[in-house]
Amino acid sequence: MNASINRRWSIVIGTVIVQMGLGTIYTWSLFNQPLVDLFGWKLNSVAFTFSITSLALALATLFAGKLQDKWGIRRLIAFAGIMLGAGLIISSQAPSLWLLYILAGVVVGAADGTAYITSLSNLIKWFPEKKGLISGISVGAYGTGSLLFKFINGSLIQSVGVTQTFLYWGIIVMIMVVGGSFLVREAKDQVEINQNIGTSLQKNYSVKEMLKTKEAYLLFVIFFTACMSGLFLIGIVKDIGVTMAGLNVETASNAVALVAIFNTSGRIILGAISDKIGRLKVVSFALLVTAAAVLVLSFVHLNYALFFACVAAIAFCFGGNITVFPAIVADFFGLKNQSKNYGIIYQGFGIGAISGSFIASSLGGFIPTFKLIALLSIISVIIAMVIKVPDINKKEKYQNDMSSLSTETRAS
Repeated sequence: MNASINRRWSIVIGTVIVQMGLGTIYTWSLFNQPLVDLFGWKLNSVAFTFSITSLALALATLFAGKLQDKWGIRRLIAFAGIMLGAGLIISSQAPSLWLLYILAGVVVGAADGTAYITSLSNLIKWFPEKKGLISGISVGAYGTGSLLFKFINGSLIQSVGVTQTFLYWGIIVMIMVVGGSFLVREAKDQVEINQNIGTSLQKNYSVKEMLKTKEAYLLFVIFFTACMSGLFLIGIVKDIGVTMAGLNVETASNAVALVAIFNTSGRIILGAISDKIGRLKVVSFALLVTAAAVLVLSFVHLNYALFFACVAAIAFCFGGNITVFPAIVADFFGLKNQSKNYGIIYQGFGIGAISGSFIASSLGGFIPTFKLIALLSIISVIIAMVIKVPDINKKEKYQNDMSSLSTETRAS
């Protein structure tokens, strides 16, 4: 039993290393201005690279589970690490914006999404009795990678220039992800895991079966709301500080670091709490806090303290929501097809990432968008309060009743 426990925790270490390497892509904003200065490209055009990365990341999660079935978890993560590193390394020699879109956008995003969802889902399978805590550790490592590499990549850009930074970044990330993959092991068959640690068995839904349930679509709505609100607000946090709170650019920029700290804290703390009080209760709480924070931003005259309190609350809750959701999907639809099922729900992240700016443009600014976010958050809270795990016994009972009725009819 001790050997089994040690093996499980060595897989945690491997997954944490992998996730930290993957999380480094969220330092992209550091590269925008240096690339503009070097090549003379437009800032919006360079920044669009990360939108492509985010979209490719989300789409890759749809196919990662099938690749895992064919290749195995360790080989797939190692391959993704090589592709991720290679995409960044070759980006150091990218002569055109379109090549940057393909390499740093499509290749890096697809590789990152593939390794992210499979390593996360695999780790949750190893700890079905601690899904929230384990999800928090894994997703928290992803956020920690982003936070640490803001300093590493920032320092490299200053010392060796932006093109050389791509090269070193790619090498470091390739070593981290490929190296971490050697500690990762494929989760045992779910029945065996449950027998070993005493958890109860549950139905494992296929993707087709999951999509036939109303719960899948309701969970998607909640996840989309959480991601759209969190990503939009985090993306414009500096602008809010300057235009709405009257802060200078330097002071408002400190909110970026604050967001990273509270985002990572929310992942670990709310993930662990969800194992004790229930995941949907945590989601409801986080969405209520988000709604309250955006209403304060909309209607209250902001000062330094109020601005940072709202930003910290939103970042904390967003981190918690994206951590708890993999465990919620496992609770609702089983662990066997976790990578594939969560890949479907995870599209709420990709759609949410690009929806916020479009909604803001359509509604005409920050405040109308904040009000819409508050409304969507309250609707999602109501959904989270009433939604329940699909009752698989209803269909079985119906089939049994129909079979008995048919037998009685023939007998009469």
